[in-house]
Amino acid sequence: MHENSEASESLDPRATDPAFDPTAPVAADTMLLGVSTFGDVDLDDAGEPKHHAVVLRQLVEQAKLADAVGLHSFGVGEHHRRDFAVSAPEVVLAAIASATKRIRLGSAVTVLSSDDPIRVFQRFATLDAVSNGRAEVILGRGSFTESFPLFGYDLADYEVLFEEKLELYHRVRSQKPVNWDGRTRAGLHGQMVYPHLENRLLPTWIGVGGTPQSVVRTAAYGYPMVLAIIGGEPERFAPFAQLYRRSLAEAGHDPKQLAVHSPGYVAETDEQAREEYYPHWLATRNRIGAERGWGPAGYGEFEALVDEDGALFVGSPDTVAAKIAKLKGSLGADRFELKYSSGTLPHRNMMRSIELFGTEVAPRVAELLAVNAQVK
Repeated sequence: MHENSEASESLDPRATDPAFDPTAPVAADTMLLGVSTFGDVDLDDAGEPKHHAVVLRQLVEQAKLADAVGLHSFGVGEHHRRDFAVSAPEVVLAAIASATKRIRLGSAVTVLSSDDPIRVFQRFATLDAVSNGRAEVILGRGSFTESFPLFGYDLADYEVLFEEKLELYHRVRSQKPVNWDGRTRAGLHGQMVYPHLENRLLPTWIGVGGTPQSVVRTAAYGYPMVLAIIGGEPERFAPFAQLYRRSLAEAGHDPKQLAVHSPGYVAETDEQAREEYYPHWLATRNRIGAERGWGPAGYGEFEALVDEDGALFVGSPDTVAAKIAKLKGSLGADRFELKYSSGTLPHRNMMRSIELFGTEVAPRVAELLAVNAQVK
């Protein structure tokens, strides 16, 4: 258990040092561990979906626990659906900032295509100030499209919206006068965007689902990359990790962290974890699958995903730690974020999973990586 520092302290005393880069790669015997959630709506005692307000208050309690057990980061995803409570991640993260001391606070992801890049920067720059330097943003296109019609965007512009808004965001992030023209919004000519961060730029990641074009674009901007791995075998993403590092070097950028974001759940034993997690995973998988035209899933698909080579990090502390440590060798991952919420998985189960992740999984991962580093 990590003791909390005074509220005036930042996550790291180097946070205001312009030479310190919190997204630089970590050592071979190190993996940064965090958790993330979409604010999935669980059920009350009567079996009815909880009010979004209740879920949001629960989420703050989950973040406080993640901070208390010493986890590196807490991510909150943006959605605009009944089954997810979070539509304004920065507001939730600001509430979490006031209730935590050390943990880094970020989005998972911010849907940049249907947002204003200037406002995204301003909101996270503000979060960085009130959290004493703990803010970061993960930009992406998201896996759902509800935000496009909600905010008046045409899905036919799916690609150009992200490309233009990412370019504009990149210029705003520089904290220099912005000159930009495009077709998706009015141009900017010499405008400054405030507030600025203290002696550094806003840590910014790009979330990638696994297409070569997205990987190369991320590297071209010199941003660290998050691989969202929700199916198949994580090892199959090794070519994307290699492409990312090669493209970074070719673009003349310094090496950056590579993170993996995957769903999972920790319980005392493998059997308990699978039994408790499966019905909530199945309901969510089949509900979303029906929306997207997928066939129904069953236990066979689940079993393949939770085995030692699968994309679901579900099991005992030993099992989950071994799967995470394996990512260091197969992908060279610097950071792993466990998406701990899953459909109607109860709040009490999520709290226990977070606790075990911080107190049992994290030290086991450290031990495994230390042994592997000595062998090499």
